[in-house]
Amino acid sequence: MLDGLMQRTPLQIIGILNHAAVAHGEREIVSRLVDEPIWRYTYAEMSRRVAQAAHMLRELGVRPGSRVSSLAWNTHRHLELFYATPGIGSVLHTANPRLSDDQIVYTITHAGSEVLFFDKTFSSMVARIRPRLSGVRTFVALSEKWNLEANLTVASSYEELLTRQKSSYEWPVFDENAAAFLCYTSGTTGHPKGVLYSHRSVVLHSLAAGLAGALGFSAFDCIMPCQSLYHATAWGLPFVAPINGCKLVLPCEKMDGASLHELITTEGVTFSGGVPTIWTTYLAYLEQCGGNTASLKQLVIGGSAVPRAMAETFLRKYGVEVRQIWGMTETSPLGVIATPTPKLAAKGENLTEETIWTKQGRLQFGIELRVVDEERRDVPRDGKTPGTLLVRGPWTIERYFGDDKSAVDAAGWFDTGDIATLDDDGFMRITDRQKDVIKSGGEWISSIDLENIAVACPGVRIAAVIGAYHPKWEERPILVVEPHPECAVTADQVREFLEPRIVRWWSPDAIIIATIPLTATGKIDKKSLRDKYKGYLINTRKYGAHSEPK
Repeated sequence: MLDGLMQRTPLQIIGILNHAAVAHGEREIVSRLVDEPIWRYTYAEMSRRVAQAAHMLRELGVRPGSRVSSLAWNTHRHLELFYATPGIGSVLHTANPRLSDDQIVYTITHAGSEVLFFDKTFSSMVARIRPRLSGVRTFVALSEKWNLEANLTVASSYEELLTRQKSSYEWPVFDENAAAFLCYTSGTTGHPKGVLYSHRSVVLHSLAAGLAGALGFSAFDCIMPCQSLYHATAWGLPFVAPINGCKLVLPCEKMDGASLHELITTEGVTFSGGVPTIWTTYLAYLEQCGGNTASLKQLVIGGSAVPRAMAETFLRKYGVEVRQIWGMTETSPLGVIATPTPKLAAKGENLTEETIWTKQGRLQFGIELRVVDEERRDVPRDGKTPGTLLVRGPWTIERYFGDDKSAVDAAGWFDTGDIATLDDDGFMRITDRQKDVIKSGGEWISSIDLENIAVACPGVRIAAVIGAYHPKWEERPILVVEPHPECAVTADQVREFLEPRIVRWWSPDAIIIATIPLTATGKIDKKSLRDKYKGYLINTRKYGAHSEPK
């Protein structure tokens, strides 16, 4: 084979910031902070601070291959670590503060981190778990100043460490397959698993995510990531935004409706994204205050299926387009995104909206999809036949960190654990997780479809469907509904709403009005619900029970 005669410049994450500092140096980054005024600076100014952060890391003893952990929100200081840490050849582990103490200790220890950066919000947590973090030798508060607290010795504040550093850095050149980020899954069973992203995978993922058929950013956009920086690097937005010269707005931890609305209106936000619960809260705020969405043009929502009622409200009432996205920590996380095509548009507006709002998305460059049966044979691409979803590509996992066993088969296919369909237009639809699908009397019931219908019921904030043991049918669905705080929704009202919209045998055997638990990433905690209600139909001895068990 004949080699090409082109330069072999390695793909490195710091190259993204270097580009933004030159091509879009005047573009602004706006950051809320825990207890400080809003911070504003440009990509050019950020580049100089990232260089200072790189010198600081080396001064703290961080070397190529070393792991550094963060317990932090969406702020400019956390963002600076996203470039400085991999820029010197070390690895940033973005710890998830919503996990339990035991899980946080496990991930930081499993990562082998030597330095822990944390927002002041987490000072009590860090003081509490510090005795268990034997491998961490340095603790740094991501703040302007720091007063030492009992049982917690901090080398200094982030800003104090930065001030004595030079604002330029000779960035090393190394293999693009070197590790850059360590993100842990938020699975509800067993220990979280580490997914180790490379420079190559991050850069390729960022280039693909900005394409017109994906997020479609331009230099005129203002991006506000409401997906956490610690959650699969906020779906890659810290890299996609600077590549495309977008203004970047970081909301810290303030994800309530009023706080988000203030940033959207004052900063000219055109695009945001996050899990459905955030946007349910935002819609409720708009309804309450009678406001509008100002400059906001597009939302990308993932983590769980987007309720159609939400998408319709955003578009019909506020003129905001909602796109579904599907991915996982193991796919960096972009897998598919629901954007239209000429072929789809030719089928009419109604079918286009139906596809965009009910399917997770279409094939994207860099991700291959297969849907297979139990014998690993491809099922028909008819949009109806479900099977196990397999993926592979340059930003898909090969094996988990610290595990010698491959996570993929011999051909490189990764089993996502999802049940899905594919149609002839390349659109994929998740019908369930393998562990969530309900098999009743030999027939499948989609918990996702039932949830999407139930959440459209007036007054319902969140809906969750689980399967519970049934002596005759093996499994039957239980629907758990959490109303909006100001609404008094009854189980009978929900059942009346469902009846004309579902087939009779899908009707839940119980509708329970209760608070729905969420996971560390804002998804519905199905494991907790299954554990709580697994014997509910047997214990109550009546199907169609409407009250919360004692």
